Amino acid sequence: MTKHLDNINSPDDLKKLDIGDLPELAEELREMIIDVVSHNGGHLGANLGVVELTTALHYVFESPKDVMIYDVSHQVYTHKILTGRKDRFHTIRTDGGLSGFANRSESEYDNFGAGHACTALSAALGFAAARDLKGEESDVIAVVGDGSLTGGMAWEGLNQIGASGRKMLVILNDNNMSISRNVGAISKYLTEILADEPYNKIKAEIWKLTGLLPKHEALRKTVASVEESLKGFLMPGIIFEKFGLRYFGPIDGHDVKLLVKTLEHIRKLPGPKILHISTVKGKGYKFAEADTFRFHGVSKFDKLTGKSITLSKSLPYTKVFGEIMTYLGGIDDRICAITAAMSSGTGLSGFADKYPDRFFDVGIAEQHGVTFAAGLAANGMKPYFAVYSTFLQRGFDQALHDVALQKLPVVFCLDRAGLVGDDGPTHHGAFDISYLRAIPNMVIAAPRDGRELRDLLALAAVYNDGPMAIRYPRASVPEEKVDLGVRPIKMGSWEIVRDGDHVAILAVGSMVYEAWKAADMLEKDGISSRVINCRFVRPMDEAMLSETLAGYDKIVTVCENTMNGGFGEAILNWTADHGITGKNIKTMEIPDEFIEHGNRSLLLANLGLDSEGIAMAVLRLHEKTDSKTGARKSN
Repeated sequence: MTKHLDNINSPDDLKKLDIGDLPELAEELREMIIDVVSHNGGHLGANLGVVELTTALHYVFESPKDVMIYDVSHQVYTHKILTGRKDRFHTIRTDGGLSGFANRSESEYDNFGAGHACTALSAALGFAAARDLKGEESDVIAVVGDGSLTGGMAWEGLNQIGASGRKMLVILNDNNMSISRNVGAISKYLTEILADEPYNKIKAEIWKLTGLLPKHEALRKTVASVEESLKGFLMPGIIFEKFGLRYFGPIDGHDVKLLVKTLEHIRKLPGPKILHISTVKGKGYKFAEADTFRFHGVSKFDKLTGKSITLSKSLPYTKVFGEIMTYLGGIDDRICAITAAMSSGTGLSGFADKYPDRFFDVGIAEQHGVTFAAGLAANGMKPYFAVYSTFLQRGFDQALHDVALQKLPVVFCLDRAGLVGDDGPTHHGAFDISYLRAIPNMVIAAPRDGRELRDLLALAAVYNDGPMAIRYPRASVPEEKVDLGVRPIKMGSWEIVRDGDHVAILAVGSMVYEAWKAADMLEKDGISSRVINCRFVRPMDEAMLSETLAGYDKIVTVCENTMNGGFGEAILNWTADHGITGKNIKTMEIPDEFIEHGNRSLLLANLGLDSEGIAMAVLRLHEKTDSKTGARKSN
């Protein structure tokens, strides 16, 4: 039996279907998404929740002429399938394959790329303003999840959209039932009336007629108040009306025929509108519906059982962090944990369960989270803000102005530092050392393993002279188990993990063990290497650095951060400031470009940031210089 999806290679093909065929098509789309994500991993729940919505949008509007912008854009799998990428969909999030997010360089249908939340409204208004300035005719649609409305930027955009009066449509995809208590027959009926073309024509005529009557201003005010009162009584969207957007909904976001009918009516109305739909995250896959947290973003799984396909029994840094935080929380009742809508993703679920009064989820609002932490610290608490490295970028001003300027002891726990793999450039934590080095009073540390993560977190609890950032990768710790016995670490200290005579390798965090393995390889070529665990990027261990520079002419620095403003630059600046010359210093970091998605280990290998790459770099550096000058000098 031929499936509807077999004949769809563009939105034009979709429009050839009868509206009655769309529910069947939605199930075919779900089947494809579940099948591919079970093999590749990815964002499952959100994509299953917007199948009907995305189908209806492409059925009604003229993409790419009509602009569709998806907030976060992790829910664009249906969009990609319907816009000519069906045959490549099996490659999503794999090396050289489709991106898991909207990507302007990938397709003309991806009007705007994003991997962070709360951006769609501002971007959509920008598109609408440009359209009007150019005198063009097109629709602009922003699809925003209810979670994104926890972020201040979304409300900033909403405020200007209403004030602008520009024609555009905001679709509020409410998949958490946070404000959708009125879904039902009355709301559906009222929304159909308010969106209906005859109703709006009659409304316009009444408005025109009242303008011709005596005391028309008072009369118009009465007419408007009747409609507003009706909406306020029956509908939860009066707040959006106050922002200047005409509100419709909530309606069932899985009734594709109702969505099409509603969108066709709303499309004709002038000015800014908002359509509130209610959807089920993970719709159509019982395991995803039952466990929305786990199936938000998943690794490979068995689609018949919903169980993860575990490829390794190793221990992730995130899990170790969560266990240590729970342990420290029991020792020090000043310790508070903060997350930005990522309690599970950052490993804090256990802390939240055990110490609910000291756990704070601020929503998708990193800026607020940083300043909230500053307030906690200023009043005597010890806040640990657990946040993905890529998301702390959004709180840079607050980290500088509200935290560091006042030397407040906030602890930034930066998960996913370095390359994260399949989520790609929007999520790579490649810049945190660079932007944090620009902030005075900021301590920056990176553990080499789980035990050192434990010790640095414990050190942060007693450090009160300013903020401290601890970065760790999306990877597993080298150990099989991490006990909770804390080992004291001196602030700013490095350690020599292996000594040698010919070259010094200065490695940060995730690169320490790679450098150690590289030293083993080099030993076979007769090159003896000192490997230093540079666990503090700032303050640096100047005594050990000075001694190393005095004893070695060949230095290699290795760090999983972009080269601009990174650790290697810090070493070069230090040598220049201290008048040290005649050294052969090779800096190895992520190049000055955005790195695409792919397997993390493969990405690091391609950049030379694995043990073999480090060994090759040292070997080339050694061969470039005279073996005598490369030998360690005697003191």
